[in-house]
Amino acid sequence: MIRARITVTLKNGVLDPQGKAIEGSLSALGFENVDSVRQGKVFDVELKNTSKSDAEQSLKAMCDQLLANTVIEDFSVTIIQAIDQ
Repeated sequence: MIRARITVTLKNGVLDPQGKAIEGSLSALGFENVDSVRQGKVFDVELKNTSKSDAEQSLKAMCDQLLANTVIEDFSVTIIQAIDQ
């Protein structure tokens, strides 16, 4: 079994209205030292019956095809745990 975490973030230069709203809210709550906020998405995925290299390839394909809009978003895949069964 493979456990992985996929992190999807907006590319640099892409406007982030949700991040700006969060930034404003944090300021209103008294967190004046926040310089900027960028929002993103995190996916925790478990794959069964696969090798680490096959899992990485499959996870990247998932991002390309569904989990990330690669025109405006970047993604990273991190294998958290590989369990041999």
